[in-house]
Amino acid sequence: MVVSGSRALTAGLAASLALALSACAAGPRARTVPVPDAVVERVPVGEWPLLVDDLDPGSFAEACGYSTSYLKELPAETVFSFGGEKRTAAQLAAGVSRLCEIALNEPDLERRTEILRREFVLLRSVGRDGHGDVLFTGYYEPLVAARRRPEPPFEHPVYGVPDDLLTVNLEAFGLEPASPTLVGRVEGRQVVPYAEREEIDFEKGLRAPVPVLGYLADLVDVFFLQVQGSGTLIFPDGTRIRAGYARSNGRPYRSIGKLLLDEDVVSREEMSMQAIRSYLADNPQELRRVLSYNPSYVFFRPLEASGGPLGCYQLPVTAGRSIATDRRLFPAPVVVYIEGALPLPGGGERRFARFALNQDTGGSIRGPGRVDLFLGAGDEAAEVAGRMQHSGRLYVLLPKGY
Repeated sequence: MVVSGSRALTAGLAASLALALSACAAGPRARTVPVPDAVVERVPVGEWPLLVDDLDPGSFAEACGYSTSYLKELPAETVFSFGGEKRTAAQLAAGVSRLCEIALNEPDLERRTEILRREFVLLRSVGRDGHGDVLFTGYYEPLVAARRRPEPPFEHPVYGVPDDLLTVNLEAFGLEPASPTLVGRVEGRQVVPYAEREEIDFEKGLRAPVPVLGYLADLVDVFFLQVQGSGTLIFPDGTRIRAGYARSNGRPYRSIGKLLLDEDVVSREEMSMQAIRSYLADNPQELRRVLSYNPSYVFFRPLEASGGPLGCYQLPVTAGRSIATDRRLFPAPVVVYIEGALPLPGGGERRFARFALNQDTGGSIRGPGRVDLFLGAGDEAAEVAGRMQHSGRLYVLLPKGY
């Protein structure tokens, strides 16, 4: 599912980190990054863009329904802050519902925008540069062939949560560290860090019983399943299991895309998920070294294969409508307006502008200058997501009051 650049990334570096994206709701915890003082700025009424929408209205209604149901289940007076703007859960729920009604029932764009100006506040993310430039990347849900038992070449397990993996809430002990949760396992009478990727995948480093959701034919597929945060395993009899993010080993995420860039084996212009796969296929002797560069490891839980994968609010995400952002800065699944560009399969790009819902986050999505757009499932979505790194704009729509 992920993710973002709280750091003012160069376009090339951002391209490599895009491959780290996993918009998974509870994705691996990244190292703590300071929250910037300025996150959003209010857009004057006279500077609003014309709020067009280039997708089908049904997908927007579906995504709004998920967010509304989540917000209505919260205590009504729960307060959320978007920069200096504060709204209660009840206000946000009513706002999502009302905005959806306006967008679906008012086809005239100027009339629609005028109604929204009267009833909503438009906030623009300050972006990476303080002037609204936001890096958009994409994520997708892999669909991969699997087996229930190991058989050549299906010998690479998709692990569930090991029995000995534990988390310690340090705040419960009166500590206030940068990250409140410690992940590890017990050895003797001590808690030690959990095994890294190299130990798990290449040295049989899992010591306790661990469930296996299925076996894949390619270790690189397992790696990118973890990067995306979820995926669907398809078995020979046609049955499917969605592997959803459950836990991580607590190790920091490191981008193998950045590694290949730093080593000049892939150029910045060529960097994509597809380029990484191609390099590893052509250089199998490098597989262990490159994959092990990222010590972070994701463990999964089985979910129903129907509906979309779950975002960070345990709501299904909707292709083209759900985005992942830094949850510290954009803390509730509200309606946003996004402008950007999508790469085309044959080259070039297509501009887009649409309403979306802030329904996910990711271990690498940090700061007001990063958005990860969920693009759907399968090879076509993977092709677009793997090459998507474009600048755009992110706006948040909040109700003036209900």
